[in-house]
Amino acid sequence: MSFYANHPDDLLFDAARKGDVSYINQLIASGIDINIQNDKGFSPLIVAAYDGHQDATKVLLDANADVNAQDVGGNTALMGVSFKGYPEVARLLIDRGADLNLQNVNGGTALMFAVQFGRNQLVKLLLDYGADTSIRNNRDQNALDLAYQQGNEEVLQLFNVV
Repeated sequence: MSFYANHPDDLLFDAARKGDVSYINQLIASGIDINIQNDKGFSPLIVAAYDGHQDATKVLLDANADVNAQDVGGNTALMGVSFKGYPEVARLLIDRGADLNLQNVNGGTALMFAVQFGRNQLVKLLLDYGADTSIRNNRDQNALDLAYQQGNEEVLQLFNVV
């Protein structure tokens, strides 16, 4: 067993990964830094959101977790849920100030992730909240270009092009 297995930071990441709201609350009460990042740049909020734990995400946000924290690749919690397909977690992040138009190191946005992975409900949500459809990634593609590339008729309708 590693010495770090019981380190409070590791315990917070484990609790976020499991969605253990009770233990997250205990760690917050102990004064732990909820905006710590691991070697990949993941914050507890990114981990909880990515794993679809809405209640844990809310607890971390209530404790002032940085909603726009980016990992080493520039990905945010909102990008993660847009990739994974958790619209309710996405709505929570957006309502708490997530920047819809942040770009990762490849120029990707949450909207681009939702389009690429066929998360149509998230595409609609992000468009309804005003995500910028004109942003281009490092391959000079915008979200509409990606929708065409995917052949996703439903998303193309959301973009009013079919």
